[in-house]
Amino acid sequence: MANLNLAKEDLLFLVHNYYGTIVMVAVFSIGATFFISKAWTRTSSTENSQIPGQLGLPFIGETLSFLAANNSTKGNYEFVRLRRLWHGKWFKTRIFGQIHVFVPSTEGAKIIFSNDFVHFNKGYVKSMADAAGANSMFSVPLENHKRIRRLLSDPFSMNALSDYVQKFDKMLCKRLKKLEEERKSFVLLDFCTKITCDSICNMLMSVTDESLLQNIGNDCSSVSDATISFPFMIPGTRYYKGIKARQRLLKTYREIIDRRRSGKEASEDFLQSMLERDSLPPNEKLSDAELMDNLLTMIISGETTTAAAMMWSVKFLDENREVQDKLREEQLSIARNKPVEASLTLDDISKMSYGWKVAKETLRMSNIVLWYPRVVLSDCKIEGHEIRKGWYVNVDATRIHYDPDLYPNPMKFNPSRFDEIQKPYSFIPFGAGPRTCIGINLAKLTMLVFLHRLTSGYKWTVDNMDTSLDPKGHIPRLRSGCPVSLRSLKDGR
Repeated sequence: MANLNLAKEDLLFLVHNYYGTIVMVAVFSIGATFFISKAWTRTSSTENSQIPGQLGLPFIGETLSFLAANNSTKGNYEFVRLRRLWHGKWFKTRIFGQIHVFVPSTEGAKIIFSNDFVHFNKGYVKSMADAAGANSMFSVPLENHKRIRRLLSDPFSMNALSDYVQKFDKMLCKRLKKLEEERKSFVLLDFCTKITCDSICNMLMSVTDESLLQNIGNDCSSVSDATISFPFMIPGTRYYKGIKARQRLLKTYREIIDRRRSGKEASEDFLQSMLERDSLPPNEKLSDAELMDNLLTMIISGETTTAAAMMWSVKFLDENREVQDKLREEQLSIARNKPVEASLTLDDISKMSYGWKVAKETLRMSNIVLWYPRVVLSDCKIEGHEIRKGWYVNVDATRIHYDPDLYPNPMKFNPSRFDEIQKPYSFIPFGAGPRTCIGINLAKLTMLVFLHRLTSGYKWTVDNMDTSLDPKGHIPRLRSGCPVSLRSLKDGR
């Protein structure tokens, strides 16, 4: 106790007698940190005076501001929007230790997308790379990517998806009818996420057990939420929950694969077609690690992006009744020429020309993928700007999709703008070049079946008009999830 009292007395003595010195040291420390930061920023910025921006301290840079935007109801593109106001169309920043240049033009997009694997490679922040896995087609080098993409492509071709359309259509009709009969408001985003996850799991692995589907869906959501987060395994954090969920998903996939190989179960699906390649040479098959990482990648990518696009389409149609009426007219004309309760076919889908324009305008305005990051493999120039090896260049799809020179009155929801052929690289919701989204056909068909059944069978009201964004999402989605109420069309046929 005496020692403790002595320590207190010593501390009080120091504070009393050296108060001015302590304050001076504190002020000097804060000032030194500030000036070092500014000096570093000036040095870093003058390394390439052509691209303005704020780099800040090594590693930290503007990471905290980026994460703050990602955790706000304005969404992480607010981070980009503000810096474009401060610095101009082209700007650079430092996020998670890496320098990022945001590329705002179709010319820049063309250079980057057409030189994928040559001068650029796909790059993610660590949390996103960890969530996808080292063997995901998002992460692997060129030769492995070519092989994996080739082997994964067949089930996503338009012809192969014919069976998917009919199964998804039946599932959707059943669930919409049940919701309408219950006459209760429901959260549209949750509905779309659940049905897309269930349908993709069914297509890839023939999973139909509701309990298993629920577990897969919950874990996929946790992995998705972890994609932009501090990559530290601290219990309770998004990253920790996401990595644990990823481990559970891989365990589930492993159990399904083992049952297939042991002969305990078999189905005609994507997974079975991959396992039947076990005896083939290495370049004609996927390892188990590759198979499991890419099952996870396909399910999460398809579920989160498509569900968000479906949600946004309903919001935009609700706000633009003329567009909704025109779309309903097209879809009813298709429905009237089919037998009662007949499922949709690819031939029906091909007749939905205005429906596809509605889907495209939804994708343009919602910008499910805000930008496309690429790592620079060698020093290069893009539109006269010096870009250094190791930097990231982000093709800013949002800036391109809202460019008034490409899309007059870009804030207006106008599907008829797609009556005209678009300038190359001006419409990039699925990327472009050798890394174009492998699920483009799946997303298109899912959205069109959804729009058909919704508009030809129902009218709806949006029960919460809040436009705030979900602070957990790495893709734009409404915080409310867009709750809606359905009512059946009296003259639905």
